[in-house]
Amino acid sequence: MYWKDEGYLLSKNNFDENSIIIETFTNDHGKYTGIVYGGSSRKQKKNFQIGNKILLNWNSKGENKIGYFSTELIKPISPLFFHSKEKSISILAASSILRLLLPERQINKKIYDSLEEFFNKLTYKNWIKLYILWELSLIKELGFEIDILNKKFNKSLDNKSIIINGKSFKIPKILSEKNIVNVKKSDIRDALIFNRNLLNENFIIPNNLRFPMSRNILEKYYT
Repeated sequence: MYWKDEGYLLSKNNFDENSIIIETFTNDHGKYTGIVYGGSSRKQKKNFQIGNKILLNWNSKGENKIGYFSTELIKPISPLFFHSKEKSISILAASSILRLLLPERQINKKIYDSLEEFFNKLTYKNWIKLYILWELSLIKELGFEIDILNKKFNKSLDNKSIIINGKSFKIPKILSEKNIVNVKKSDIRDALIFNRNLLNENFIIPNNLRFPMSRNILEKYYT
């Protein structure tokens, strides 16, 4: 079995002395795991920074067997933001969430395109709000959608909170107020906490998963 595709690196782990196992999120094949021979060599390892966009050539003896990647770097993402701890950790957070929640080998072009769009806009001034909106779009694509600005949805709570699994959660100002001008650190923190609650209540807790450490660190930068 062979295919060629592009994708983003979600994780890497040592396999043996010279090889690594990587998880990637690809455009046409979804999340895929495979071995890269020589991936830990001095020549190759610089290409395997989490979030980097890579060209993938996949080979396997069978559809359900672990395969092998040969790779080329298309675009370095992480190294461009090593100067910013917040942006660097947001790349790790997004990659960790996808690694945790995406089903293996299931194509989702909307999620792929939204991740690519977020990475391309990391240079924008309002990048953290874009990250928050990216999480909400991911939650929607995974099957849980809320219309925060729909007054009918939250009329019993004056459009300031929603109830999930019998629990009330306050809707953050950054999401409920369309034309907010001065976004404070506390506004960002509230939105990140709100998204964390959505992720926990709908995906993490029901499936006995562990919330990504990198995402917790991102939140701490805004306390």
